[in-house]
Amino acid sequence: MKPFTGFPARMAYTSVPGPFIGRVMADISDINELKVTLYIMAEVYRKKGSPRFVTFGELLSSPGLVKCLSPSVGTAEEVLRNALKLAIGRKTILYLTVYCNGDTKDIYFLNTEADRRAIARIENGEMDLSGIGGRVKPVIATEPLPDIFTLYEENIGMLTPMIAEELKAAERLYPESWLRDAIREAVRQNKRRWNYISAILEHWSAEGKSNGTHRRDSEKKDADKYVRGRYGHMVKR
Repeated sequence: MKPFTGFPARMAYTSVPGPFIGRVMADISDINELKVTLYIMAEVYRKKGSPRFVTFGELLSSPGLVKCLSPSVGTAEEVLRNALKLAIGRKTILYLTVYCNGDTKDIYFLNTEADRRAIARIENGEMDLSGIGGRVKPVIATEPLPDIFTLYEENIGMLTPMIAEELKAAERLYPESWLRDAIREAVRQNKRRWNYISAILEHWSAEGKSNGTHRRDSEKKDADKYVRGRYGHMVKR
């Protein structure tokens, strides 16, 4: 790694909220969450007007941000969404999904008092957003998806302490969409066991989820591919 040569005499500065440095940062264990949070702080600090926010498209199209995210399973978009999910869950970042020109956009704010008020006004139709390419309308919230633990209990079986720990570990390793899809796959194959779900996730991680092996046509040709594969010893028929 090439050593850093030092900061120049003239440079731009970014404002970081004091409570983040003093209290919040110590609790962040995921490096991608930390990088995304700091990047959003820098981006909104540079913007003008009110409220100040950044869109998901802006984040994903930033080579500097995407390049610095630590490698993980899944695409760059999935890694970014997982980091944002952690930051939103910690309440350092707020987000809003809006309709704009026939499409939906996810926009992100710092969790400040001013931005909380702005989001409430946007949701009530009292404020429009500039700089987003058209008039926006908040997306009406739908019934939230069940969490992974509820999904497991409703579709696989009783959630024991050991299985709960396995699920927590899997959430740190894989995108949430993979966990949901793997549970659905196990139900579809009538293999309602954690070992089978884990084997599916391991297979997707090793071979790639987007290569079609998880699709229905592939399943018809080779329903036992997970049993015969590298992790077959983990799966009982």
